[in-house]
Amino acid sequence: MLALIVANLRRRKARTALTAAGIAIGVAAIVALLALSAGLNRTAGELVHLGRADLGLFQRDAGDPTSSVLPLSLLPRLRSQPEIIDATPIQLVVSAVPRAPSAVVFGVDQNGFVARRLVYTAGHGPAAGEVVVGDLLASHLHLAPGGSIELGRRAFLIAGVYHAGIAFQDQGVITTLADAQALAGRIPQETTTIAIRLAPQVTPATAKSELERAFPGLSAISDPSEAIRSGANSELISKAVLLIVVLALIIGALTVANTMLAAVLERRRELALLSTVGWSGSQLAGLVLGEAVAVSLLGTAAGLLLGLLGSRLLPAALGLQSFITPELTAWALGRACLIGVTIGVLGAVYPIWRASRTWSASTLAQT
Repeated sequence: MLALIVANLRRRKARTALTAAGIAIGVAAIVALLALSAGLNRTAGELVHLGRADLGLFQRDAGDPTSSVLPLSLLPRLRSQPEIIDATPIQLVVSAVPRAPSAVVFGVDQNGFVARRLVYTAGHGPAAGEVVVGDLLASHLHLAPGGSIELGRRAFLIAGVYHAGIAFQDQGVITTLADAQALAGRIPQETTTIAIRLAPQVTPATAKSELERAFPGLSAISDPSEAIRSGANSELISKAVLLIVVLALIIGALTVANTMLAAVLERRRELALLSTVGWSGSQLAGLVLGEAVAVSLLGTAAGLLLGLLGSRLLPAALGLQSFITPELTAWALGRACLIGVTIGVLGAVYPIWRASRTWSASTLAQT
């Protein structure tokens, strides 16, 4: 049967190729979005632990963690909490680096633990009107101490190059808190998030409960999955993946069904002959199903390759290559393969029914 399946597909190369191409596009879109979603989720996790913080404080119900707004007046009260060793405000500014639109500017209190934990590979920390550049961004843009970089519409002197050990942070720029607040259009009494260091004996879960009770309106996030759930962008991509999966199943199944139905109608005499020589209805159904699944596997294989390529090109096309690094897992690839095979199975249902009618008609004619 396998040889017959291969021969039938090769006889109709154009139709097989077009059907496989339709499936490939759907599978590629799924793979690319899954990789983008995984990369965005990892970035959300890194956002929580900037400066190796134990947890991050954000505005509750903010549409996205980067849009959080917190008053700096919280700092004295936070630092007086027995479970907290240190609290450092961080101002996040997106789309402020024209040469790298996805790079994030971090406004950091130079006396806080986030700044103290930076390792300078060249130069020194920033003063007012100065910045330090992450080593990954410095390598990408060929920047060095003594040079300058444009943030917004203002040129800043590069005082040093740092390494934080967090890719998201090492692909960005750090400046003073006041300069970042000015870039973001914030008043001096506001910041995006507050990084928290906990006392050794305090667990993040305990601190989260205590802080959210003591400070209504705050969201204390220690688990990256919480940051993922609180981000509207991640939720949007997850819904887009689900929508693409449903559309791929519907459109792909209809495409396969149309192709296989045309093949069944064109080969009624062939199927009747196979029935005459002893093929059972289940064997004819298996032949049609095998051809449908084979086409789907061809499309799935091509879709995986296109998806891998697209997942690398999509962040660059969207200007997010510094913010999101696509991440493909075996489970994501497995899901894409499963969807591709499901398309073939669903698309074969109606053609199998038509083939069984051919077998029934042939059986009645013999009797």
